[in-house]
Amino acid sequence: MADEIEIEQKEIEELALKACRGAGADEASAQALVDATLSAARFGPATLGFPHMVDYLNSFREGRINCAPVPTLTRPYPAMLVSDADGGVAQLGFDLAFSDIVDAARSFGIAMFTQTNSYTAGELGYFVRRLAKVGLVGLAATNANAMVVSKPGGPSVFSTNPMAFGFPLGETSLPLIIDQASSATAFVNIVAAAAEGRPIPKGWALDTNGADTEDPEKALGGALLPFGGRKGANVALLVEMLSAGLSGGPWSIDTADFRSGSTRPAVGLTVLAMMPGPPEHGRVARAHAQTRRLAGLDVYIPGISKSEFPPSHTKKLMIPAAIYEAIHAFAAGRSHPK
Repeated sequence: MADEIEIEQKEIEELALKACRGAGADEASAQALVDATLSAARFGPATLGFPHMVDYLNSFREGRINCAPVPTLTRPYPAMLVSDADGGVAQLGFDLAFSDIVDAARSFGIAMFTQTNSYTAGELGYFVRRLAKVGLVGLAATNANAMVVSKPGGPSVFSTNPMAFGFPLGETSLPLIIDQASSATAFVNIVAAAAEGRPIPKGWALDTNGADTEDPEKALGGALLPFGGRKGANVALLVEMLSAGLSGGPWSIDTADFRSGSTRPAVGLTVLAMMPGPPEHGRVARAHAQTRRLAGLDVYIPGISKSEFPPSHTKKLMIPAAIYEAIHAFAAGRSHPK
């Protein structure tokens, strides 16, 4: 079999929905997860699309995700929305609150959505991309189980603690989307390297003895490093406070592993939605002009550079054959080797 499968977007969407149902997820959870997965596959890092979806499918089946959650939403302040995801996928709680988030941002200029008790958030860029689509600037932060040290030789105290930022650039452009971990690399990149049997660069991770390693298998048993040393660790701490601190969710050091066991991670997610000023101020058009100016100076613009516009809904997606087989196995109600 080829290393990758070329597949129609509609076909993989239907297969993924069937796989979620096969893993035990209810319809609302399945649709929320598949929408986010397709968004990641089309616009985000490929590893956070369907390869990461297999983690969700295993977690549905093994009890780390509530398959039929009933998220609740409260509003302690006019522009603050607080969600309890009831152990389900983070995307569902966000979906259910989305119209309220948008209305609050448009009424007050800014709105905050903070959520606890969910599974890990997947591609964080998805949340700010949703906001940018309706003309809002977004900032998002989330955590998961500890896998990153603050310095070599220290214990794992943070997750990869990503932060995402989105800025709408009008109807003639994709939005600016910055989505990056505070670790030297995303955890999924270590997992992908291990699955493919290829080495990782020095400076990404440590083995169990705290030594720098190029072996992804040893890295999986060890820990990741923050990017830029102490500066990356500070960013990880900032994200920890935005996500677990504001939501009241567990700190990374207290969070269950999202890939093993039967305990739900129950982590936090915080998303800020901001108006880019009144339309007559032209902030969006100004930002669009600046991104074009920077691109002309050979600056990479995340979310835009190397992306086609308008995006195609019919262009086929490339999916690793092993991932396709795993999703197909869930859709067929079969178990599969991890």
